[in-house]
Amino acid sequence: MSAIVEFFGYYTKDKKVNWKKVLKDQISRYTKKKSIKVRKSQPGIAIGTVVIKYGKEQKNLIIDPERFLENGQVFLDCIHLLTNHEPGNELHLVPEVKIPGGNVDFFLVSVRKGTIRDFVGIELQSLDTTGSLWGERQKLLVEFGLLPAKTKIKKQNFGINWKMTAKTTLVQLHHKVATFEHLGKKFVLVLQNDLLDYMTKEFDFDHLNNPTTLGDSMHFHSYKILENGEGTYLELDSRISTDSIGIAKSLGLRAEAQVELEIIIKKLESKISPATLFNPVK
Repeated sequence: MSAIVEFFGYYTKDKKVNWKKVLKDQISRYTKKKSIKVRKSQPGIAIGTVVIKYGKEQKNLIIDPERFLENGQVFLDCIHLLTNHEPGNELHLVPEVKIPGGNVDFFLVSVRKGTIRDFVGIELQSLDTTGSLWGERQKLLVEFGLLPAKTKIKKQNFGINWKMTAKTTLVQLHHKVATFEHLGKKFVLVLQNDLLDYMTKEFDFDHLNNPTTLGDSMHFHSYKILENGEGTYLELDSRISTDSIGIAKSLGLRAEAQVELEIIIKKLESKISPATLFNPVK
């Protein structure tokens, strides 16, 4: 049986799904757009693997950050960090904004009468894999009847690159959170609880605030991915927080970043439009 639990965002045990159409369209259920992760040797073919079962415990692990986008819940869970947000303000969700320190996946922005009143940066972090999952994809297509039962599937090993995922993530946070802290704003990392558990074991997280402190600039929101027989769903598991010094301490580094608030504001203003209005149910 294939290790793939979600394929293009659809639960692989769901017999009501038209898998032939899903495979042909290659559209992510979470973005409503064509999946951008493609096979290197065949760039016209999207991989489509979102959640897999892995390890002795057969845990469901998220390997595509798009999984966190379902129903916009992870963004709703950040609204309390918009401390200058007021009833009547518009909420905008602005993707992929470049700032000193790198790109930020999303900005959740509070706007009143065309003026930005507050914003919070949000990063989505899934787990990186090693090896190849292509064999698991082929197994799945055989199970769906989309490939002949006698299809020869090359044995391929795959794994989870826990160490690289955690280290790379923290290094990127080191650069970005200092920028937000300098601006007096909040930055949120959305990740799976299993990855946060790994980070707390392998890095120095003892000084982080648990439960979270609203005044901190860096917030970790970890989610469980649960399975109920009809599909998978996300559930907020824990929230912890720190600041740029805390992230630097976890890495044994010294944090530093300087940027003016006006630079961020101008970039956000240039991107805000009716199309960016946040609608969690669309």
